[in-house]
Amino acid sequence: MAPSSPINHHYDLIIIGTGAGGGTLAYRLAPTGKKILILERGPFLPREKDNWDTVQVVQKDRYHTSEVWYDNNGQAIHPGVGYFVGGNTKVYGGALFRWREQDFHQVIHKGGISPEWPLKYADFEPYYSQAEQLYQVHGKRGSDPTEPPASGEYPHPAISHEPRIQEIHNSLIDRGLHPFYLPLAIKLNEVDRRLSACIRCNTCDGFPCLVDAKADADITCIRPTEQYPNVTLLTEARVHKLHTSPSGREVTAVETEWNGETYLFSGSIVVVACGAINSAALLLKSANDKHPNGLANRSDQVGRNFMKHQNGAIIGVTTKSNLTAFQKTLAINDFYWGDEDFDYPMGHVQLLGKVNADMIAQESPSVLGLSLREHRTFEAIAAHSVDWWLTAEDLPDPNNRITLRNDSIQLNYTENNTEAYDRLLNRWIKTLKSIGCGEQVISASFYFRKKLPLQGVAHQCGTCRFGEDPTTSVLDLHCRTHDVENLYVVDGSFFRSSAAVNPTLTIIANALRVGDHLIEQLS
Repeated sequence: MAPSSPINHHYDLIIIGTGAGGGTLAYRLAPTGKKILILERGPFLPREKDNWDTVQVVQKDRYHTSEVWYDNNGQAIHPGVGYFVGGNTKVYGGALFRWREQDFHQVIHKGGISPEWPLKYADFEPYYSQAEQLYQVHGKRGSDPTEPPASGEYPHPAISHEPRIQEIHNSLIDRGLHPFYLPLAIKLNEVDRRLSACIRCNTCDGFPCLVDAKADADITCIRPTEQYPNVTLLTEARVHKLHTSPSGREVTAVETEWNGETYLFSGSIVVVACGAINSAALLLKSANDKHPNGLANRSDQVGRNFMKHQNGAIIGVTTKSNLTAFQKTLAINDFYWGDEDFDYPMGHVQLLGKVNADMIAQESPSVLGLSLREHRTFEAIAAHSVDWWLTAEDLPDPNNRITLRNDSIQLNYTENNTEAYDRLLNRWIKTLKSIGCGEQVISASFYFRKKLPLQGVAHQCGTCRFGEDPTTSVLDLHCRTHDVENLYVVDGSFFRSSAAVNPTLTIIANALRVGDHLIEQLS
């Protein structure tokens, strides 16, 4: 139900954003009966044949925004983010990892220090378990030597390897390594495929799911939440600014453009969950006399310490064919904390979704006039490749920050801790060659490139770090801003470090944790 007048609409709670943070929080709070408004700047992502079309998704970038951001030098970049109900989870690969226990403590890297968190793994463990249950995570405990203790098994069994991947799994074990099943949030029933929403297709990682079988924030959280009469969801509702009281101590209005008109919504509690980059940008855009450097920015930390991981991909091309359809089932953390000749953390490796000929053609100089012979070459490469995703930790740096360029976002970012990624890359190539899985190893420039460029911000975090000291952090331990009493930020912004595994499960777990706190505040 939509409001009938542009002003004076009061809610118990307003949530801005429907991704892993905002969508999960809405799901947690909807049963309270409190009057909740959810604002999402995008529409529902359309179900259409293009969902599974590589040309549309990869080459034409159909599901990413057309807006322009800027880099350190003022050069335009086109960010890899999409604005839909469910946020970037609509196209995520669904890999949902718990952080390692040590990730919450101070970690010494070759390139610097990853700081200690004020909360530890034990504080998040119950919520990790709830998050895995909610997002229907498939996996198997006990194979990953770095995994933290858990209060129970995964809620769903591990997703089986197809024959070529099982061969690789066995070969890695023969080399003394510890491959394990990738924990994935998909709705797959391998015991009775007739009852399975997921069909194990080859367009999952990076694609929307045409059959709604991906456990994303839209399908898992927002659609069930819509059924509650106390919840109002407005799509294509863009929030431009947060207004405060004369004292600056509370948000009094959420200025929103919807259906061509401007609305001022008020809420007893306002939650910003736009993703780490856009959440910081919204606070900066909301500067006023009491908050001249941006809302809740007394510490000058809003937008700072931006992290996105050092992510990259490599393709191992062999003489052996790879007929795998659903490839993203295996991961390895043997080099997470280092290697025999490197006493510092390196990072994490997991399989990508299967690369195909159209992905390879993405960067071909002949792509516009593609000949049959060339396409057959691309098909041959894809049919013999095994495709890997590498993640190394980048470290919080106050100079890596989100700022505004007029009304646009500027990403000021310089890579750090790069030796960790380089070591991981070289070590993994050596490993692939040792098991006959990389006679030729090429950088995936036609897919995610050798290293994900600046505009690839799928793992964004850290722009409104939480902590106990209001002079060095933006949020308190409940993710409420120190400076504005009814304002919370619930997405990857609160991270103090980035670890080296996908951040989404930690975002989801934290949203459940903050949700319990807000239930107490609203009671």
